[in-house]
Amino acid sequence: MDIRFTDEQAMLQNAMVRYLKDNYDFDTRRTRLANAIQDNLLWNDFASTLGILGATFPQEMGGLGGGAVETMIIQEALGFSLVIEPYLETVVMGGALLRSSDAALAPVLQEGIIDGSVRLAFAAGERNVRHAFGNIATSAVKTSSGWALNGSKTVVVGAPGATHWIVLARTSGVHGDLNGLSLFIVDPTTSGIDRRDYRLIDERPASDLFFQNVALPDGALLSTEGKALPIVDEVIDEATAALCSEAVGVLRRMLADTIDYTKQRKQFGQSLSRFQVLQHRLVDMHMHVEQAAAAALLATLRLTADRTIRSRAVSAAKATVSRCARFVGQNAVQLHGAMGLMDEVAVSHYFKRATVIENQFGSEDFHRARYTELSSHPVSAAQ
Repeated sequence: MDIRFTDEQAMLQNAMVRYLKDNYDFDTRRTRLANAIQDNLLWNDFASTLGILGATFPQEMGGLGGGAVETMIIQEALGFSLVIEPYLETVVMGGALLRSSDAALAPVLQEGIIDGSVRLAFAAGERNVRHAFGNIATSAVKTSSGWALNGSKTVVVGAPGATHWIVLARTSGVHGDLNGLSLFIVDPTTSGIDRRDYRLIDERPASDLFFQNVALPDGALLSTEGKALPIVDEVIDEATAALCSEAVGVLRRMLADTIDYTKQRKQFGQSLSRFQVLQHRLVDMHMHVEQAAAAALLATLRLTADRTIRSRAVSAAKATVSRCARFVGQNAVQLHGAMGLMDEVAVSHYFKRATVIENQFGSEDFHRARYTELSSHPVSAAQ
């Protein structure tokens, strides 16, 4: 499957590749991680030099007026360079949640995303919840001055460096009820919040959050009270498609590095790339990369379709990408031999990211089951 980019999209792709090649190579990334560098230079360049923080926002807000294809281009480039900055969490997820809101605070935060002053993290997951949002126990109770937030959230990616969190909480209904969920914007410095920070195996920062009678103003409510779930479902589909595009960049880099390594490494007086059995292995890896790319593209193009068609395409893509990430990652490490597990070698870091992507937003098994369930839903001929 192929797609012809517009001139603007081609320029965006070229600008991303050039910038990251010049400013975010593997050694630079390792140095920043080893020294725990937390400067905003890269993020500021994303805002001003590249303008990608506003890629999907309307031009009247200062954005580029792009859409899902622009997100796909950006995410693949970020994956190829293994960028850990929270583009997915802030722009893709946070931006989409804010665009769905008519709260007075929403446009202010959107403008902050575009200029780089706002970073967001979406706090939805909890223990015993995973993908079953009806089991959410974090609650927001109406008070005379606003809301009182109580509960906890787990593995909130990007939370340590976020200026705001978007929290999914129950405002009505009972355990298991898919209605009664609402979205709130939370300032991390608010009294009553406890946070435990850590890094995932792919070096991305995350936190577990604990709320005890956290006082929120009326304006903190982003969604229509109790009606957040359809919005969240759509945004997670968009984020999953974007994650699939990032995975394509990760897989392309692992394949390229593995080909280079097999050309350089010699065994029995000739390079590994001369052995036919390894050539076949590399071809299989290439085929899996292209399968992932085709699936990610199809999901991207289906994001504006009816909910059933959209979600089915996203689940098909995620199941495919998860399988391909496992195949390409394991073979890349194996063909590098013991070198593939060394921290000094790029493929080990890409393998860790591929492993996280394999399960993020749902594993292959989860999305196969979801696709099967969605396939039982009737779709009109017009769709």
